[in-house]
Amino acid sequence: MIQSPPSNSPPDRLCILMGLYNGAAHLQEQLDSFADQSFTQWDLIVSDDGSTDASAALVTDFAAKHAPAEHKVTLTQGPKQGFAANFLSLLAAAPHDATWLAMSDQDDVWLSDHLARGVAALDALNTELPALYCSRTWVVSADLKDRRLSRNFRRTPSFANALVQNIASGNTTVLNHAAADLLAQAAARHKGPLPAHDWWVYQLITGAGGTVHFDTKPGLLYRQHAKNVIGASGGWQARALRFKMILAGQFKAWNDQNVTALTHVSDLLTPQHQADLAAFADLRHRPLGARLAALHRLGVYRQSRPAHFFMWFAALIGKF
Repeated sequence: MIQSPPSNSPPDRLCILMGLYNGAAHLQEQLDSFADQSFTQWDLIVSDDGSTDASAALVTDFAAKHAPAEHKVTLTQGPKQGFAANFLSLLAAAPHDATWLAMSDQDDVWLSDHLARGVAALDALNTELPALYCSRTWVVSADLKDRRLSRNFRRTPSFANALVQNIASGNTTVLNHAAADLLAQAAARHKGPLPAHDWWVYQLITGAGGTVHFDTKPGLLYRQHAKNVIGASGGWQARALRFKMILAGQFKAWNDQNVTALTHVSDLLTPQHQADLAAFADLRHRPLGARLAALHRLGVYRQSRPAHFFMWFAALIGKF
């Protein structure tokens, strides 16, 4: 368990957690954007999940340029079980004395105020409760051109939303100490596959009664390229793909994995959200009429009308 730093501890610091796998093509720009942050009290832990390119060498060179007196940069070996497992291993082993954690992809470019805005937003909240900061992004091409804003989520972040949708993109996420403590406990106990680590984080923070601050101002350049594990989604092409995924049973498979993962650590959730999780798990196996009625009573929702429609469509055809 992450313990609160003692009163005579050094100044508060933030630890950046980066999952890495064969990211040499764009890694240097991501690292350079760390060095350009207006918030300078950060350290970096990179978990390399078995890269065969120059990724590790780039991290080692970056560490040499930023001696421990300035920024401590640590390169570790990942579990080699996929990107979600790599990030969970980072969360489970997060440093005990970090006041905040930030998660980073390997191929984006952070705007210079990304960390400063995240820390300021979290410090304005109740620091005794888990809190998560996330933001919109500038979605860009592989050469960082053709900017467009990512989706703006207007409905309130909540466990009812998190059960069926993720709005907290991991590459924008900053966590307070209480959230880091919660996630370290959960990650250490986790077993099995996950659709995405950031969706799991959103579910746990809201499920434990924490707060999510969604910043409508973009905090980074979210690079789209052929090797994205998960890319930005939006527009009619994304909706058509979502429809195909529902028919293929992908949405149902994701829900299966999420329910299993949350049930394993359900004692970390509030009593109300433990009951909500149990109701959600139960309704998915009910006959059509009972399933739809229970879904309505539970009040889960996705952020946009089209996405909400697709959720109900999935429930209607038993792919939920």
